[in-house]
Amino acid sequence: MAEKQRLKILNQNEVNLLYQRPHFTQEEREQYFTLSTNEQTELNELQTIKSKIFFLLQLGYFKARQLFFLFTPSEAEEDIKYLKQLKFPDFSVKDLNISQKTRLKHQRLILGLYNYRNCDIKTSKKLKQRASQAAIICGKPIYIFRQLLHFLKEERIVSPSYSSMQDIVGKALTHEQNRMAKILHKHLQPSNIESLNSLLEDAPGIYQITSIKHEPNGFNVTEIKREIERGERIKELYTLSQRVLPILEISNESIKYYASLVDYYSVFRLKRFDSCIAYTYLLCFIHHRYQRHSDNLLAGFIFHVRKFIDAAKLSARESVYKYQVEADQNLRKAAKVLKFFTTDNIPDETPFNDVRAKAFAILGRDKLDKVANHITSIISFDETAFQWEHIDGLGLKYKHYLRPILSSINFKGTPTQIGIIDGLHFLKTAFSKGRPLGQYPIKKIPINFITDKAEKYLYTVAKDCTRELIPDRYEFYVYRLLRDRLEAGDIYCRDSIRFRSLEDDLIDEKTWQSNKYDLIAQSGLSILQQPIVKHLVTLEQELEERIVRVNQRITNGENEYIKIKEKRGKESWSLKYPGEKDETNHSIFDSFKQTNISSILNFVNLQCQFMNAFTHVLDRYVKTQTDERAIAACILAWGTNTGLGRMGQISDIGYTALASTSNNFIRMETLREANDLIVNNIVKLPVFCEYNIDGILHSSSDGQKFETGLATINARYSPKYFGLKKGIVSYTLVANHIPINARIIGANEHESHYVFDILFNNTSDIQPNIHSTDTHGTNEINFAILHMFGYQFAPRYKDIANKIANSLYGFKHPTKYEGLLKPIRQLKKQLIIDDWDLIQRIMVSLALKTTTQSIITSKLSAYARKNKTQAALWEYDNIISSIFLLRYVDEPTLRCNVQLALNRGESYHKLRKAVAFANFGK
Repeated sequence: MAEKQRLKILNQNEVNLLYQRPHFTQEEREQYFTLSTNEQTELNELQTIKSKIFFLLQLGYFKARQLFFLFTPSEAEEDIKYLKQLKFPDFSVKDLNISQKTRLKHQRLILGLYNYRNCDIKTSKKLKQRASQAAIICGKPIYIFRQLLHFLKEERIVSPSYSSMQDIVGKALTHEQNRMAKILHKHLQPSNIESLNSLLEDAPGIYQITSIKHEPNGFNVTEIKREIERGERIKELYTLSQRVLPILEISNESIKYYASLVDYYSVFRLKRFDSCIAYTYLLCFIHHRYQRHSDNLLAGFIFHVRKFIDAAKLSARESVYKYQVEADQNLRKAAKVLKFFTTDNIPDETPFNDVRAKAFAILGRDKLDKVANHITSIISFDETAFQWEHIDGLGLKYKHYLRPILSSINFKGTPTQIGIIDGLHFLKTAFSKGRPLGQYPIKKIPINFITDKAEKYLYTVAKDCTRELIPDRYEFYVYRLLRDRLEAGDIYCRDSIRFRSLEDDLIDEKTWQSNKYDLIAQSGLSILQQPIVKHLVTLEQELEERIVRVNQRITNGENEYIKIKEKRGKESWSLKYPGEKDETNHSIFDSFKQTNISSILNFVNLQCQFMNAFTHVLDRYVKTQTDERAIAACILAWGTNTGLGRMGQISDIGYTALASTSNNFIRMETLREANDLIVNNIVKLPVFCEYNIDGILHSSSDGQKFETGLATINARYSPKYFGLKKGIVSYTLVANHIPINARIIGANEHESHYVFDILFNNTSDIQPNIHSTDTHGTNEINFAILHMFGYQFAPRYKDIANKIANSLYGFKHPTKYEGLLKPIRQLKKQLIIDDWDLIQRIMVSLALKTTTQSIITSKLSAYARKNKTQAALWEYDNIISSIFLLRYVDEPTLRCNVQLALNRGESYHKLRKAVAFANFGK
């Protein structure tokens, strides 16, 4: 395969980092040329000093890269000079060239020392098989490449050259495309092909595929109507994709990737692809777009139901307050009426009618009767009744918003939700016929899901004492239950991504049972490969020993950070947190000169060439040259929220050029790659390690709120952060003050659902040892998931004593423990053992990206406790979190790490930062 035809996977800097002979600094020479006992023994076996020097060179380079390199003595001059001074100060031979036989001998010795082997023909076949497997999971070249690197590392195999890896990945992708093309050619009918071609046909205005790509800007009636229309247009093709895509046997992640290519490529470019490949991309796009269409409608449904309920609650509170004030006023007047019975001003012979007339003059008959009832019943005002009264006035509005959505979605549910599903089917049938609900006899309306508590608000009692259902209230009651069940996962939509069942997100049961052990091996999760009983024994020993040790240290007074109090005969405790506050900024920062952002961008680009990451969307087929000035202007325009229009006015680059550059070069893929380049170069700076806490790389993640200028489907109202406007949240992963990954999420979404997502999909070289969040980053399953994937989760709790009092568990009954910190209940080991297969399946699905990780996490978190299917994972999470809570109390270093490592104003010690900058400046 010619070089120009090879697939571009890495940029030149990344290729150099992985495959170029390392150029050591003085510190790196000391590290890599220091010998172990076994290495020294092998060195002593060599006969000549020249051979020993070259052996040391190859050994040091191998330890740094796990590769062998061809080089001349002049290319390694500095390293040779160092070795001669260190090991052979009297050696002075000028000719240091060695024979190929000697070089190969050195390589065999080094491979034996580190139990590595070269990539032979047999290994190459395995590598190609692994690439083909990875191509089915995800069609991204970089994903396949990383899977191969992981395989080589696990098997301790020396990597073949980069060009060989390019060929393997390229052939795997070509083979995968050809495989899918053959299947499509067999299963697509002429009518199907005609429908797919119509998406790309020239038409007045815009292409059909372009209009389908458009996402709704919000949840108003117009946008909902347009989204429903888009769904109707592609429904037939979506049905085709449901039939054909399972035959292709590709993962959800691959479907998502191939769908994204339709967004990346223009219609003109799609037409130039082989027809079957283009059909694959289009089918994946239609499949993914229709599921997003369902997500958008259901998100809009939940948004509006919540909005109507919140408005009803607010109105009810105001009504209660109004009636409460009136009742208080009437109660005072009623007191005056009561005094008629004790006053001497009314003669005893006064007729009762006269007394009653005076009483009614103070307080009317109806109001006096209400006060009497209020006093005798001693009940508060029924706020729920006021809520339903407000809902009655919203009938036309909620029907206008919610009926079209309900009619467009097909719902499924667990067996316990059959009553609500019947109610949904009844409403959809009534809507389709255009028949008012009041015309249906009550016997034909499903009502078995109505709770006793809700009955009194949904029915009226007629004069003949028969009950009559209130149609509008019944309809809204179904909407409210549907919203609750959707968020709990009890009702789902299979034509969705976010709202489908958990089972649909996991590796399907048939594939799992057939290839369970191979899939676990592919995931690389070592815990899953252990026998669960043995693994639980290890965890039990660690937790039980820690409970005893922590309580003993508290009792003996060894834990100086515990502060014990006694109030009203009850013993309580708390942690002593550092009281000093760091100054906002150290004075050393005042000496730094300010500079403009464009100069910083130019400087950073000179150091790490991050501009190379901004490749054209058409890749090698583009003929125009990259304009780095225009790319920098686009980055500034979007990054500073200036906008391309304003940037075109204040710069010497016109709006048209900026818009073209932004569309062709600025996308999530290139931004992430550029950020990784910058981050990976920062890691190499000596100052980076100065921010480590006790030598540990400690990351954190938190959400930053931003007001949005344009309406987007992620934007939500949040009075606390945005006032009367909308905004989004930038959820960012930070390590040593460096933002290494980020996700844009809605202000209504829980940050804990994205903790694993943002860590696992971090593609930079910074891989943290410990990760912290605030309390908003915790849920019922994050400890378990992060532990499985090798991360130590260390959230910061505002009230650690209260957390331990409610969330500490043990493997024995609580009565078996002594000390200040006692578990609240006994852990259920058998529950984990019985459902270990499901836990393995969930974790492998997360590792192999069968769907978006944040979606699985949110579903698991939403009903981990109440759903038996996920209860085992929650119980496993309780074990890991209990171990952490005890460490939090017992190890002041970890506790301080958790407190200091968050990316907030109270983060790292400012003096250490100042010293680090000062040293870096020198």
